[in-house]
Amino acid sequence: DLGVDLLVTTGGASAGDHDLVKGALEAEGTTIAFWKIAMRPGKPMMHGHLGPMRVIGLPGNPVSSYVCAVLFMVPLIRALCGMSEPRHVREPALLGADLSANDQREDYLRATLSHDQTGRQIATPVDSQDSSLLARLATAEALIVRPAFAPAAPAGSPCVILKLPL
Repeated sequence: DLGVDLLVTTGGASAGDHDLVKGALEAEGTTIAFWKIAMRPGKPMMHGHLGPMRVIGLPGNPVSSYVCAVLFMVPLIRALCGMSEPRHVREPALLGADLSANDQREDYLRATLSHDQTGRQIATPVDSQDSSLLARLATAEALIVRPAFAPAAPAGSPCVILKLPL
């Protein structure tokens, strides 16, 4: 026991020739609870235990790493600190643009926020969701949460968001 509650790695958690983190952690006795999850961005996310220590393997892509840290690492740290409600609060909003149908992964779309004339919150996806674009992340105020297999949704449709920073 190293007296450490949480080990966080970034990068090297996918399945390429140079992605060695998962194998190295397992060689040290880490039990992997999950690896490669059905979300975008962030598919190569990993979580496990090495004795009493929790292990989180964040993806190497900067936006994927940030989104996974927000969704998994922050609530885990809150829980380890004894917070009774460690999860983020999801809020209702309306879409500010049309969205196409979603595939088998849950999407977390970076978005800006505004309000309509009645005060309702409008979440408009940034123009490119490529997970390597840090400038788009820097302008984002929220993540639009789209479940797997969500149908196409026109602007004005209800949606769920997580405000940033959390």
